[in-house]
Amino acid sequence: MIKQLLENQKQFINYFFDNVDVESLDVVFNECLNCKGVLVFTGVGKSGIIAKKIAQTLISTGTRSIFLPASDALHGDIGVLTPNDILFCLSKSGNTDELVDLVSYAKKKGAKVISVTSNNCSKLEKQADLNVFLPLERELCPFNLAPTISTTLQVIFGDVLSIALMQAKNFSLKEYALNHPKGSIGGKISRSVSDIMLKDESLPTAAKNDTLLSKLDELTSKKCGCILIVDVDKNLKGIFTDGDLRRSLEKHGEKVLSCKFSELMTTSFKSISPFDLVWQAVKKMEEDPKKLVTVLPVTDAGKLVGLVRMHDALQSSAN
Repeated sequence: MIKQLLENQKQFINYFFDNVDVESLDVVFNECLNCKGVLVFTGVGKSGIIAKKIAQTLISTGTRSIFLPASDALHGDIGVLTPNDILFCLSKSGNTDELVDLVSYAKKKGAKVISVTSNNCSKLEKQADLNVFLPLERELCPFNLAPTISTTLQVIFGDVLSIALMQAKNFSLKEYALNHPKGSIGGKISRSVSDIMLKDESLPTAAKNDTLLSKLDELTSKKCGCILIVDVDKNLKGIFTDGDLRRSLEKHGEKVLSCKFSELMTTSFKSISPFDLVWQAVKKMEEDPKKLVTVLPVTDAGKLVGLVRMHDALQSSAN
């Protein structure tokens, strides 16, 4: 049964993609892009829930938007509308009484009205300034009644509109981060490297002339998997990792313990700024799948200021 329902859902959604009028969506997109006011979304029942979701997605991606419950609008809240706003009315049938009643009052307020329906001969379409028609073959429900595919199509429309406006406005990742300071998304994009990096006494450091033997305790006790080689001014000159230790043992044998870091360190290392975001650090560490990087030095004008461990970065993103 599940397999068949998934096949049916795929068929019904593909019907939408095969029949949607992209040109009419472009017209609506341009209206929204040029809107001087707020995009207001409303609906009743399941369509109301989707209308709220679309408004919230728009807000978080850089477009001013609000959700206006249809019943509240008819009892005073329509006062929020201005002549610069666009009111989107979501309704599968396009004949929902509360929305049909709302349109005339919205127009008296001077707002533009756009209906979003799956019925191209509806009362809403006739009264609205523009109509978004979402082609619907049928609902997934065996009785063709429970809102399933129709609400999915509304979500698709809202998501596409939101991201199109986001891209057209060149909405930056930093702006997005400001809108998502908490939660999983916030952890991934709002935290800077300086928030999670090891620093000061927690850093495993050595000088070029130090021997591996003299710093073995530093390598193991600080649990960073590396030694950072710096000069007297804290300029980062190289890095020596657990991987380098294994390779050096194979090359030098037990004599490696008396070798200086100037002989063992890697001078072509990756680093990151303390002002970069955590996700950028993760991306840099994962750049080359064939060469795993689990630690990343943090430098400011060439000077060592910290160290990011992959584990800490991933843990930070998950919180």
